[in-house]
Amino acid sequence: MINSYTDNISGMATVKPATLNAAIAWLFIIGSGLFALGSVPAYLNAVGETADSVTYFVGSLFFTAASFAQLVQAQSPAMTGVDAESQHRSAPVRFTARLPHDRNWLAAITQFPGTLFFNISTGATLVHNATAKQEDRRIWRPDFYGSTLFLVASVFAILAVGRFLSFQPRSYAWRIAWLNMIGSILFMASALASFVLPITGELINSQVSIVGTLLGAACFLVGAILMFPAWRHAVPAARPMRPEDPHHQRSNQ
Repeated sequence: MINSYTDNISGMATVKPATLNAAIAWLFIIGSGLFALGSVPAYLNAVGETADSVTYFVGSLFFTAASFAQLVQAQSPAMTGVDAESQHRSAPVRFTARLPHDRNWLAAITQFPGTLFFNISTGATLVHNATAKQEDRRIWRPDFYGSTLFLVASVFAILAVGRFLSFQPRSYAWRIAWLNMIGSILFMASALASFVLPITGELINSQVSIVGTLLGAACFLVGAILMFPAWRHAVPAARPMRPEDPHHQRSNQ
């Protein structure tokens, strides 16, 4: 039985839990940083519209990579139930799973397709000379769908740390969840304001669109940075080695 389990593990991809968490945080930091940068008017004026659109698109790719890694983390028990010692040991990860009763998994599985919609919307901005109708179909709709999924994911993330209206300011997980919720609300405000009016060809409100993206990305950025102390705070000290522990027995042989 033990040999069969070991064989199954050896055929799976493995990663160190602490390394995976750090990678997720850095990917979100870079992605949200690029979104914030692309929203700064001075940056747009300095680099031009095409380079600014590329900045958004590359940022969306980092968001997608981070979201996929977070989904893998949420559905891999070996990536979360660790202590100060085991966090640095490689463990198997699951690339597919179905955990409908796990709110962290629900948040991750909802957020990931949202990032794919952002890939579509930001990639479509690289195509110039589109009509208002084409922009609404190729850019606005995916942006709206992605923002909606981010909102739903944020609700699941908040419920994962307690009741929706609970107040836990000392909890890193609670602060991260609410920063992401605020960021998602701001992204939704930006998406709604960026609808192109067919008659005039102008956005409903360009200022709200820009500010919503900038402040929303800033919220995601701070939340991503907090993932580092949140991990350190959540990982308990290593358990004392007991004589019957297999690792202890092997070390004495």
